[in-house]
Amino acid sequence: MQHAASQDSPDRLNDFVIKLANVNGTGSASANTLLMKSLFRMGIPVMGKNYFPSNIQGLPTWYEIRISRDGYVARSGRIDVMVAMNAETYAKDVKDVSPGGYLLYDSTWPRPALLKRDDITIFGVPLARICNETFQGVRSRILLKNIVYAGVLGALLDIELDVMRSLLGESYANKKSLLDSNVKALELGYNYAKEHFPCPLPLRVARMDKTANHIMIDGNTAAALGCMYAGATVGAWYPITPSTSLMDGFKSFCQKWRVDPETGKRNFVIVQCEDELAAIGTVIGASWNGARSFTPTSGPGISLMNEFIGLAYYAEVPAVIFDIQRVGPSTGMPTRTQQCDLMIAAYASHGDTRHVLLFPNSPEECFYMSVHAFDLAERLQTPVFVMSDLDIGMNDWMCPDLKWDDSYVPDRGKVLSKEQLDQIDKFYRYFDKDGDAIPYRTLPGTHPKGAYFTRGSGHTQYGGYTEDSTEYQIVLDRLKRKFDTAKTLVPKAVLDGRGSTNLGLVSLGSCDGAVREALDLLRRRGVHIDYMRVRAFPFGQEVEDFLAAHSQIFVVEQNRDAQLRSLLTLETAVDKAKLHSILHYSGLPMSSSVIVDGVLASVPEQRLAVGG
Repeated sequence: MQHAASQDSPDRLNDFVIKLANVNGTGSASANTLLMKSLFRMGIPVMGKNYFPSNIQGLPTWYEIRISRDGYVARSGRIDVMVAMNAETYAKDVKDVSPGGYLLYDSTWPRPALLKRDDITIFGVPLARICNETFQGVRSRILLKNIVYAGVLGALLDIELDVMRSLLGESYANKKSLLDSNVKALELGYNYAKEHFPCPLPLRVARMDKTANHIMIDGNTAAALGCMYAGATVGAWYPITPSTSLMDGFKSFCQKWRVDPETGKRNFVIVQCEDELAAIGTVIGASWNGARSFTPTSGPGISLMNEFIGLAYYAEVPAVIFDIQRVGPSTGMPTRTQQCDLMIAAYASHGDTRHVLLFPNSPEECFYMSVHAFDLAERLQTPVFVMSDLDIGMNDWMCPDLKWDDSYVPDRGKVLSKEQLDQIDKFYRYFDKDGDAIPYRTLPGTHPKGAYFTRGSGHTQYGGYTEDSTEYQIVLDRLKRKFDTAKTLVPKAVLDGRGSTNLGLVSLGSCDGAVREALDLLRRRGVHIDYMRVRAFPFGQEVEDFLAAHSQIFVVEQNRDAQLRSLLTLETAVDKAKLHSILHYSGLPMSSSVIVDGVLASVPEQRLAVGG
């Protein structure tokens, strides 16, 4: 063990970050999840973020666990405890440890390069030797080595051993041999640390009561659950990172809850298509027939879907699209997060189109917004996008228990029944009878009067074919008015602040955690900023009012080209000069420091002195 030059750092009880550096494919996920869940079971707010490669096996992977007694959910920007298990990344991993921090490595093999920093404490544990002397089989030794380091961390950080044992018991309840070997590996690591190192460290945990009525869940799982509760029965997709696990989750839920126990009949359809264009085509066909249907994808998939998205917009067919945003087109960096699809989703397809977008900030909102998306799609008869991202979709978040109202009735919108069709002389599919720009629709097979044949965009308000300019413009203008109707139906922006400052901040989605932490830090420095989290596009009146009420507005988002700022300037009356971008597009989730630094760089010193 090598000690840092100074050991007088203040006690960081329940407030530090662990980062675990491994090789993809070595089974480290089980140990990392064990650590995070143990902390959660101890009542401590915790967040897990996985940084993994896009190949199947062999490249570096990192898992970051933030323990935050204050419940912050963003990356902190510092690393207090590093577990360096990958020889190829030692240099980077050692460098990333914050001064005064700790590094744990496998000392079975000498690592003199690790001894070059004198401002951190280094713990060497012969993990491989311990496993080789105790367990049989190469694969078992590799897997159990991870559980041994979990045990070491348990002792160093004061994680309750009984909680860790209990979680292993739940994981291997029906596999006694695996349970016994995992518990033994855990205790070997725990006892080694107790014997060789000062335990616990100044960085340590202690039981709290802040996780009651909360769960750990990722956004894709929560969205899949929302789809099932919303009544979706058809899912079509082409596998693409990071959205595939959403359909995996939906399939799992449907196999459990959508199979008739008596007949074995499946009351759902899941189609893995040959490409994304086929997937959205399947969704449109199913929705036109009356099924609630959806597709999960990411930016490259949206690009391929554009023509059919336009068809659904002009033919006014409901469709729900989950865009789990990632970095870049093509193969790009598919396992890194970004918010770079705002513009392509808002105006997807050819010609004049505008689409409804929902922006969840957490798995909790992924669940509720999934249900809302289906209601909006059918009420407005149009595609609706749920704009999640990899950080929300694939990472582990602590969320309040999800609630469900059993009295919920799906909003199917203006669908004419057989009885209603019996009472009318003639059905006109695209006629605005009520003046809200939303026509009535029918489902196939309901009634002969409800049948119609039309083109996607070249149709009249009565549903007939046309290439007449005037007739086409009547339909196009109504679609624009329908978008205005959507402003009254989408989720309103969330507003926070005193309302007495000229400084405003606008953001969306997964930026929210970093923004809220940054605002706390800024307040401590005397800078008070009103905050608006946009939850949907089109923007409602509350967005216009917030923009008008502030003379300097920071727009925080995770892309290079300031796409939210662009949407605000295109779709509201805001003075463009008011808007100041704070951008983050490294592929890693945003931390509060990016926002704090961006604000302080733009706010004059004299304004800091008077509290913003």
